[in-house]
Amino acid sequence: MLQFFRVFSLIALAVGLHVSSANAALTKRVAASSKNSTVAVKRKVTKVPVASRRKVVIRTAAAPSKRRSVIRAAVVPSKPSFGQLAGLHSGNDALDLKSSVALVVDQDTQEVLFSKNEQAVLPIASITKLMTGVVVRESRLPMDEMITISQDDVDTEKGSRSRLKVGTELSRGELMHLALMSSENRAAHALGRSYPGGLSAFVTAMNVKARLLGMTDTRYVEPTGLSSSNQSSARDLATLVNVAHADPVLRELSTSTGFEVDVGNRTLQFNNTNRLVKNPTWDIGLQKTGYITEAGQCLVMQAKVAGRKLIMVFLDSAGKLSRLGDAERVRHWVETTPSLTAPRPVPAAAALSEKVLPKS
Repeated sequence: MLQFFRVFSLIALAVGLHVSSANAALTKRVAASSKNSTVAVKRKVTKVPVASRRKVVIRTAAAPSKRRSVIRAAVVPSKPSFGQLAGLHSGNDALDLKSSVALVVDQDTQEVLFSKNEQAVLPIASITKLMTGVVVRESRLPMDEMITISQDDVDTEKGSRSRLKVGTELSRGELMHLALMSSENRAAHALGRSYPGGLSAFVTAMNVKARLLGMTDTRYVEPTGLSSSNQSSARDLATLVNVAHADPVLRELSTSTGFEVDVGNRTLQFNNTNRLVKNPTWDIGLQKTGYITEAGQCLVMQAKVAGRKLIMVFLDSAGKLSRLGDAERVRHWVETTPSLTAPRPVPAAAALSEKVLPKS
C-alpha cells in the first residue's frame, strides 16, 4: 500500500511538472504574442494615425482656405460703370439692346431712327481716339515724321500694357494707324505729346474742335481715352463720326483689318479691335471701339445698311461682345422693317438741320 502511494506521488509530481512547464510555455507564448500585438498596435498608433492626421491637417488648413478665396473671388462684384451707377440699364428698349446708350442716325437725311438715353453724358474710353485722329489730320503735320515712344507715353492711369516698348520709333502715320485700328494707347499718347506745344496744346485743340462742331456735352483731358474724365453724349459722338468719316485717311485707317510694323529687330502684327470689319456682310466706312471699366464697352460706326448710310453709337454695353450684338440687332431691325428700307429723299444741303450732325 505504501508502495502504491509512492508510485502515485511520483506520477502526480511528473504530471504537475509537465503541466507547469506547459503553462510556463503557454504563458511565454501569450506574453510574446501580447508583446507583438502591442508593437503592432503601437505601430498603427504611431504611423498610420499620425500620417492620417497630417493629411487631415493639410486638408483642413489648405482646402477651406482655397474654398474661401474662390468664394471671395466669386462674390466680389466688379466696379460698376457710370451708366450702371446712373441707373441707365434699368429701362428696356424695343430692340433689347445691351448698351445703356444708343443712337442710330441716317447720315444723309439726319433722321434719327433709334435713340436710347442719347443725351446722357458718359466716359467714352477709346472713342476719344477719333478726335485725336481728327486733330492730327487737321494739323497738317508730316505723316512720315519719326516719333519715339517715351516713358511719358506709358499708361499710369490704368496700368494697361502695350507692345510698343519705350524707345520704339515709328512714323506719325504708323502711330495713327495703330491708334485708330487697334486702339494702341502709347501710339495715341505719342501723337498728342509730339504736337506743337506738347500734350496740353493738343488737348486744348481737341476741346476747341469739339466746341466748333457744337459738341457741347464733350470734354477731353487726354488723347487716349484711358481717363474717365473724357466724356461725351451719343449725339455729340454721332457728330464726331460724321466729321471723321469725311476724311478718307481716317476711314481707311480705322477700318483696316491688320497692320504690321517693324520695331527694331522684329515685326509686330496688329489687328483691328472690331471684328465686324472682317465680316463680308458688313459695309463699314468708319469705326472705333472703346473700353474702360467706367465707360463699359463702346462702339461707334458708319455703315451702309439696306441702302442707307447709318451712323451708330453704342455706349456702356454690358459685355465684350454685346456691343457687336447690338450693331447686329440694329442692322437686322433696319433690314426687316419696310418703313426703314423705303427710299428716302435727301434734302438740300442748306435745309439740313445742324442739331444732330452739324457740319465741320
